[in-house]
Amino acid sequence: MKNMNLMKYKLVLLSFLCLLASPLLAQKIVPAKWSWTLEPAKPSVGQEAEIVFQVKIDKGWYLYSSDFDKDLGPVVTTVNIKNPIGFELVGGLKAINPHSKFDKEIWNGTYTYFTGQGEFRQKIKINSENWKIEGNYDSQACSNESGLCVPIKGPFVIASANAASDLPSDEAKKKIPESVSSATEAEQAAPQESLWQFFWIAMGAGLLALLTPCVYPLIPMTVSFFTKQKGGKGLAFLYGSFIVLIYVFFGTILAFFAGASFANFLSTHWIPNLLFFIIFIFFGISFLGAFEIVLPSGMVNSVDAKSDKGGIIGVFFMAFTLVLVSFSCTGPLAGSILIAASQGAFVKPIVGMLGFSLAFAIPFTLFAVFPGFMQKLPKSGNWMNEVKVVLGFLEIALAFKFLSVADQVYHWHLLDREIFLAIWIAIFSALTLYLFGKISLPHDGPSGKLSIPRTLVATAVLAFVVYLVPGMFGAPLKGLSGWLPPLSTQDFKGNSGEVSIKPGSTGNVKYADFLKLPLGLTGFFDYQEAKAYANQVGKPLFIDFTGHGCVNCRKMEEYVWSDPKVLKRLQEEYVIVALYCDDKTELPKDQWYVSTVDGQEKKTLGDQNLDFQITRFNSNAQPHYVLLDPRKEGAPMVKPVAFDANVDHFVDFLDQGVRQYKLNK
Repeated sequence: MKNMNLMKYKLVLLSFLCLLASPLLAQKIVPAKWSWTLEPAKPSVGQEAEIVFQVKIDKGWYLYSSDFDKDLGPVVTTVNIKNPIGFELVGGLKAINPHSKFDKEIWNGTYTYFTGQGEFRQKIKINSENWKIEGNYDSQACSNESGLCVPIKGPFVIASANAASDLPSDEAKKKIPESVSSATEAEQAAPQESLWQFFWIAMGAGLLALLTPCVYPLIPMTVSFFTKQKGGKGLAFLYGSFIVLIYVFFGTILAFFAGASFANFLSTHWIPNLLFFIIFIFFGISFLGAFEIVLPSGMVNSVDAKSDKGGIIGVFFMAFTLVLVSFSCTGPLAGSILIAASQGAFVKPIVGMLGFSLAFAIPFTLFAVFPGFMQKLPKSGNWMNEVKVVLGFLEIALAFKFLSVADQVYHWHLLDREIFLAIWIAIFSALTLYLFGKISLPHDGPSGKLSIPRTLVATAVLAFVVYLVPGMFGAPLKGLSGWLPPLSTQDFKGNSGEVSIKPGSTGNVKYADFLKLPLGLTGFFDYQEAKAYANQVGKPLFIDFTGHGCVNCRKMEEYVWSDPKVLKRLQEEYVIVALYCDDKTELPKDQWYVSTVDGQEKKTLGDQNLDFQITRFNSNAQPHYVLLDPRKEGAPMVKPVAFDANVDHFVDFLDQGVRQYKLNK
């Protein structure tokens, strides 16, 4: 719920920024500029060279890279080289040090991107003195400030001196988009914010570890050791520092191995996700009391013996002993943090272990410095095992998230949305029964009256189960949108709280075999077809310039279009046409044409839709919403809008269009 509220605040802020940027909506935006060179510039026959593509990206924008799963959603940067003349390709396109980010809200996976400056390299081998490298690049830049996404594409040519006459003329070069500069502070801040949030999550896990039966009883014993000797406070501080150092060491080791490409592998490939699923199930069952996860006793005893040496070395081994003997309770929690961290930025495992170990170590040091506080701690008891059992249920529930990721990426359809929800409802229902004392587990003590905290937690879990149930019938459950499989994977969808209206039949819609509208809406994917139908039924046109990789298009659909007020108007009062500007479907050759804007041949559905947006509305960013009177070829009925998370603004926009359409009659 906290993440949901944070998301709403961000959307409101983005909406406000979009209003400030409204003068830009009616003009083309070119937030990234490509340039290219060959290294070395004059390679000899038989020599390998590299085509180096440099991309300068405007402040506040980012450009998707080329090295993540193309089925994830965002537009993966591609470079297509036409028939090689005098050279051959060596390997594929390589992105140089992009950022990496795991997005659980929209894409449910890890993507890579550049801010400020991007670089791609393609190796080639020269086979002739006369060589010519010709092709085109295709990429997408997006902004979290304006909420817009812009396709960035164009041709490039590099040739040897003998082939220089074939290079584009100066006039043709002018048609290649110009742009930009400088690094983006906003996008650089985003990963830092994510790491900061992860730090607090990891610290929370560390605090939970303190409450487990493997750790909590050790606090008074350890504090008593330090308070009974000279200089004990200093040694206690050193003891806590060593605990932090040990955990951060393991985080650093993982960070060394978990680079951007490895993180992408971990977050999308079925093998690590299936492995994580098994590990989390294993951890969860252990927490429920089926068995204990312990390290070899010989290893623990060996380390413990070295702690008797005294001095700094002795304190270090005392800290190491604590880490080892508490492993049966802390291992699953620390392991969960490391698994989550391995799918993010390079420093994320270090940040995670720092947060976890600080929460774990501070109480030992704090109580040694202020021993009077010890008397205020609750006594050890059965409540510690209850904490452990709750964590076990949570571990098992989270395990299915990893299985879901693999299921979605590889389209196994083993864990569609209703199956995932059914499993979660069963798990949290069992947790509810446990907390209310209706079932008991192996390590539970004698049952008595429920404590107030346990009753409150049980009630909260029950409320969560009640919240999940409507999802089985198609409710969107927006608060869990980043955790659940997409609604499109659900077989049964009831009313789901949305307006239930039967739109008129649109017959056999062009491109409907591979393109779909969200939220059960019906409409078109071809402008001329939509226009003809709108004239037939006497309704205005709602043009949605969108993209498969447009994250803010998805946010508009999820947070604005889904509102009953908006959905009702779209269903009843407009004919919708969604024009995907990044779709790669190649059209029949007789439909190709050369654009008057950039002189390039438009072969794909996406290229033609984007060209239509540019030539007709002088805009090249998505989302872009236009209301047209299909009876006229004039300007939009009202000023087009882009990303705006304010539902009332969008309702007013749609209402203005209807009023203007009626006035035009």
